[in-house]
Amino acid sequence: MNLTLSAKSNLIKDKAYELGFDLCGIAKADFLADEKEHFLSWLGKEYHGEMGYMANNIEKRLDPRLLVENTKSIVVVGLNYYPDKVQTDPEAPVIAKYAYGKDYHFVMKDRLNQLLDFINTDIGEIQGCAFVDSAPVLEHAWAKRAGLGWIGKNSLLLNRKIGSFLFLGELLIDMELEYENPVDADFCGGCNRCVRACPTGAITEPYVVNGSKCISYFTIELKGDIPSEMKGKFQNRVFGCDICQDVCPWNRMAKPHNIDEFTPNPNLLALSKSNWYQLDAHQFGEIFKKSAVKRTKFNGIQRNLDFLSSEE
Repeated sequence: MNLTLSAKSNLIKDKAYELGFDLCGIAKADFLADEKEHFLSWLGKEYHGEMGYMANNIEKRLDPRLLVENTKSIVVVGLNYYPDKVQTDPEAPVIAKYAYGKDYHFVMKDRLNQLLDFINTDIGEIQGCAFVDSAPVLEHAWAKRAGLGWIGKNSLLLNRKIGSFLFLGELLIDMELEYENPVDADFCGGCNRCVRACPTGAITEPYVVNGSKCISYFTIELKGDIPSEMKGKFQNRVFGCDICQDVCPWNRMAKPHNIDEFTPNPNLLALSKSNWYQLDAHQFGEIFKKSAVKRTKFNGIQRNLDFLSSEE
């Protein structure tokens, strides 16, 4: 079957939508020259904190052809995870919406591998690999290059129709395809709501986030004690943080997802404030057995709860 680049690309995108992805775009694999200075500056300021892995494989982060040999195209997909229900007790410790359902790494990877199989069987034999936040891939930069949206002042990808409650994933493949035009416009305009709303001052300036001051960093990535100077600034967040997304006007466009795996455990949403503080290891394992919350383990959640209780 001798397909044009355009036909191949359209088949891939059609299949991506059939698999449930909300966005799909394709970028030419190349060196990220425009992102190099910004990324090296971010590392130089030690904004990655204890996330030492961010300083590893810098060359591969900036050039995916060094990560997967012979990569020619990057297929980038986006999956909406905005929920139709939230936690019921307004005084309960809050977890980020992305952790309501099954761990997104598994959900995204499974669909991406199905897309990879489709390309191999229906379009042409290829070599490639699927990535979901699991390798040195600058996913927001590639999503922008693939036309999925622009980078907001909170450093997240924003899409005009969906907003920012999106999981991103990539296929790095050795097939030439038709490429999208990057979204070069900045639709944030003069809005600075995310900058003003960040309670820890992690958004040091528009488009620059000090990851080591983010609530998500403190509640997930940090292994030691949470600094005492952060007391009173977490706004009851116990795992992750959605504050900069919740205030973003573009997320007024957000519509509930239709992914069964992201349907939250009703026992999770029903946890009251007192339930949270009485949580034991067995209950934690039952409620969060398929959730990304397990990443921080029961001891991590206990530490975060102790920190929140010390604020009161």
